[in-house]
Amino acid sequence: MPDSARLTPSRPIIRRLPPDAVNRIAAGEVIERPAAAVKELVENAIDAGAKRISVAIEDGGLKRITVEDDGCGMTAEDLTLALDRHATSKLTPDEAGRVDLLNIHTMGFRGEALPSIASVSRLSIVSRAEDEDAAEIFVEAGRIDGPRPAAWTGRETTGTRIEVRDLFHATPARLKFMRSERAETMAVTDTLKRLAMARADIGFSLESNGRSLFRYAAESDGDAGHLSRLGAIMGRDFSENAIPIDAERDDARISGFAGLPTLNRGNAQKQFLFVNGRPVKDRMLNGVIRAAYQDFLARDRHPLAALFVDLDPEYVDVNVHPAKTEVRFRDAGNVRGLLIGALRHSLAAAGHRASTTVSGTALGKVQPEPAMPLQSSMWTTSSSAPRPAPPPSALMSPAPAYAAPGVREDAAPTARIEPEPETPPADFPLGVARAQLHETYVIAQTTDGIIIVDQHAAHERLVYEDMKRQMAAGGVKRQALLIPDVVELTEDEAARIIERADELASLGLEVEPFGTGAVCVRATPALFGEMDTPGLIKDLADDFAEYEAGLALKERFEEVMGNMACRGSVRAGRRLNGEEMNALLRQMEATPHSGQCNHGRPTYVELKLADVERLFGRR
Repeated sequence: MPDSARLTPSRPIIRRLPPDAVNRIAAGEVIERPAAAVKELVENAIDAGAKRISVAIEDGGLKRITVEDDGCGMTAEDLTLALDRHATSKLTPDEAGRVDLLNIHTMGFRGEALPSIASVSRLSIVSRAEDEDAAEIFVEAGRIDGPRPAAWTGRETTGTRIEVRDLFHATPARLKFMRSERAETMAVTDTLKRLAMARADIGFSLESNGRSLFRYAAESDGDAGHLSRLGAIMGRDFSENAIPIDAERDDARISGFAGLPTLNRGNAQKQFLFVNGRPVKDRMLNGVIRAAYQDFLARDRHPLAALFVDLDPEYVDVNVHPAKTEVRFRDAGNVRGLLIGALRHSLAAAGHRASTTVSGTALGKVQPEPAMPLQSSMWTTSSSAPRPAPPPSALMSPAPAYAAPGVREDAAPTARIEPEPETPPADFPLGVARAQLHETYVIAQTTDGIIIVDQHAAHERLVYEDMKRQMAAGGVKRQALLIPDVVELTEDEAARIIERADELASLGLEVEPFGTGAVCVRATPALFGEMDTPGLIKDLADDFAEYEAGLALKERFEEVMGNMACRGSVRAGRRLNGEEMNALLRQMEATPHSGQCNHGRPTYVELKLADVERLFGRR
């Protein structure tokens, strides 16, 4: 053979794959594990109008998956068509035979997943449609047997029962990529729970190896029923501490529920997004929620939320991913802005409310102690020698005069009692101040319990919100220092501060260079009063060191203001008189988000009288 003939590659031959191979390839795209098969079958049941869907699995779904529903059912002819590739009841051609693939109002393409599942398993379907006899059909590795008449044993007059056995037995290589039975069961559980969150009006149940994992009854329409279902899945803490979300813009509507900032977790696993009733996983969600909660949570904490986006199907593409777990919005910016705006509006409407888990955690940490003599540590002085118990009249004596931060009389007690005024008015949600403990915690009495306030955390939030209001009105008011503060820094730190002098001025902090490695502070935010100016400047220099080169201060505006508010607020160890304590409570009641500090920690704990009585065995 000539050398030229040996070097010339042969022309590749294009062949049409057999239908069975095509279906197995499709199964690899859509049915990558048992949970994916459950998702497809349950979505079909939802689109069939089911009000009750029961799922049972064995060996994580690899040995058996059974999905039974009370939907509209299928006729014998429907059973045959449902197993034909690209047959569907969810898309209708127009008069010219065209199909709009973007105008999808259902969960998926009925019949689209069935041939893929059937090609890699042993599948049987029994179904009964209204005014029709029941029929059944069997498929094994793509070979169809039926349909034929069947006995209908379902509780309802119509419905469908699909059983998938030995998933992937026709493609044993795929079994090597399956995880443990427990992992596959958890994946099925998570998939079904997400579908149950989207459709509270449908009852769902799941069994694994004959053991019931959960059973959710159908809920009533409306927010109450929806929140009840979310609480059953996400936990009672969520249902008790969730705020409703409802906003609309440009034919897009956002609804659902989000947890209070004080109800948070160490990861984002309890953040859910649904688009037109379809559970999806979208990277935008994490960014949206973080942006909405950035004023309230530390970076390593995550809130709980279940958000539902409803918009015209033409404005969202659900076919981005074969399993339809991702979507693409035509106007993603509008949806993102609407989500952030709706969350922030609802958080503002929550006012000073903090989650009930705060008080629950506090009560859980309280352990009854044996009775102690009255001269306990509460009444000890700064010295080690105990003082005798004060006479009863001392409890009603006027509060000592205000002392500057850090100043403490040697004989001053660590608890101060305010004269008891009349019963707290009902329109004071945070009650009336009764005492200050350890110059840190304000104790208030409400009509049905007590409030314990962390004075530093509470004032930090008040200062921060005040700074935001002043910034929106044109800049934070500043107060000129009679004697400017000179702060010694390294040369790099001083350069970082001076580089942002104009931006700091808008926050009420006026700085200018003072030689090498130092800055002069001529004015500070007026609302801070007396403060640790050198400490604030050094903290800001550290903050700026973490920013990207050239990053404007306004891009980290909330974080910088939060740090400034923390440094400038009333510190722990500062004595407050009765008027100051009550003023703090009234400001908290009038200030949005005052139930948590800028880092997501609670600013107060509320204990109902009934809870306190239970601690002492009175209930």
